Amino acid sequence: MNFFNTNKKNKNLWDAIIVGSGIGGLVTATQLASKGAKTLVLESYTIPGGSSGAFHRNGYTFDVGASMIFGFGENGYTNLLTRALLDVGQKCETIPDPSQLAYHLPAGLEVVVERDYENFLSNLISKFPHEENGIRKFYSVCWKVFNCLDAMPLLSIEDPTYLAKVFFKAPFACLGLARWLPFNVGDVARRYIKDKNLLRFIDIECFCWSVMPADKTPMINAGMVFSDRHAGGINYPKGGVGKIAEKLVQGLKKYSGEIRYKSRVTEILIENGQAVGVEIANGEKFFGKNIISNATRWDTFGGESVKDPLVAKAYQPKAEKQWQKRYKPSPSFLSIHLGVSKQVIPKNSHCHHLILNSWEEMETEQGVVFISIPTLLDPNLAPDGQHIIHAFTPSSIVEWKHLSPSDYKQKKEVSCNNLISKIEQIFPNISNEIVHKEIGTPKTHRRFLNRHDGSYGPIPSMRLPGLLPMPFNTTSIKGLYCVGDSCFPGQGLNAVAFSGFACAHKIGAKLGINPWALPN
Repeated sequence: MNFFNTNKKNKNLWDAIIVGSGIGGLVTATQLASKGAKTLVLESYTIPGGSSGAFHRNGYTFDVGASMIFGFGENGYTNLLTRALLDVGQKCETIPDPSQLAYHLPAGLEVVVERDYENFLSNLISKFPHEENGIRKFYSVCWKVFNCLDAMPLLSIEDPTYLAKVFFKAPFACLGLARWLPFNVGDVARRYIKDKNLLRFIDIECFCWSVMPADKTPMINAGMVFSDRHAGGINYPKGGVGKIAEKLVQGLKKYSGEIRYKSRVTEILIENGQAVGVEIANGEKFFGKNIISNATRWDTFGGESVKDPLVAKAYQPKAEKQWQKRYKPSPSFLSIHLGVSKQVIPKNSHCHHLILNSWEEMETEQGVVFISIPTLLDPNLAPDGQHIIHAFTPSSIVEWKHLSPSDYKQKKEVSCNNLISKIEQIFPNISNEIVHKEIGTPKTHRRFLNRHDGSYGPIPSMRLPGLLPMPFNTTSIKGLYCVGDSCFPGQGLNAVAFSGFACAHKIGAKLGINPWALPN
């Protein structure tokens, strides 16, 4: 029996059902709803946003994930979060950050990436004066990539009609961008730079947002990040990162879309080789013309250690098995959220910091420490007289498995104290001024974010040619699409927002609801 032949007049047939309310899923949903598609989002947790959500404790508003946000500028096509919100009549008030990151690196190397581009270059050149020419040439290439991206509307590159229109609008930008698709950052950096420690700095520049060294980070992604931090800048949403998802949900509802919380999808329903709906944990079923998974690729299609993927084993495409050979889950994180006395953070401190004590530890368990102090930008996130410190470090779930409850608790406290001791390299005496503490492990991330092993996305398991092997939104199963950090162009809020725009455009073309004209 064919579902669509017997249910054509079923008023409960959705145009699009999105599994998960991460930013990629919400951008897909809001873009489709704003064009008139009947759209439903199913979220397993009680709030939207996934790793871009927020939680509240004793007067604190804590960001679940990172608070270093790209895509909130005002001009050009690369400000995808701004565009996504405006398309559904929403806007986040933002607070500009004067710097992206303060690096605290081996051998006393300290580099601050200021919003002002020339100040950043001058700072870096002062550390490596013999590489001034190479530094300027490398970051100039990053600007070339960014300018190509910023010259064209960023929608689905799976749509030939769209590509033709974009090429007609900006032919040189298209050709310029295509040139860099097969390259990783390390390939480009070594053309211009020879100093070993400067190349290591480029590695950590990539690692801070891609969790990969330069040799495995696509040049397209780096061009976006290394330039947009100076163009659009780092802008923090007032009220916390969770406001982005909240505003997108408001926009979704404004356009008659729906979101259901506590609705964990357990299976994507396949009929005659086509995705036709989903089933949630309580047995309820929803049917739709297009099913979009904002779950990870592993949670969607399975893998060696995934017991119950959304797509039954009998329907898993061969292409996904090939993808699983090329990519592996990035590590999760050990996270601590602290409330501390305001006096221990100097007023002129930077909001974001990265600590690495040894270059050899960059890709090791709990080797790199990321620190965010969002109350330096928005004091209202904490009670009067206090600051928030959110510190996190990469950690594999393997380190946390098979522990007894007492051993697990002990390991949490030991790891937390180690992390605090590293924070004290920058801010001494923090341990004496903690008034609130939350500890999250990879198991915590897996539980609350419903992601495979608590991972924050895929990283290459081998050296790959740039972005070319990354899968797009369309899958081998008719009617089933993927969105989020497992799809082109990868990790990061702006990247998954692009994925959402692309997915919605592809489905919109199928439904015949896309406007003919390109975005202004």
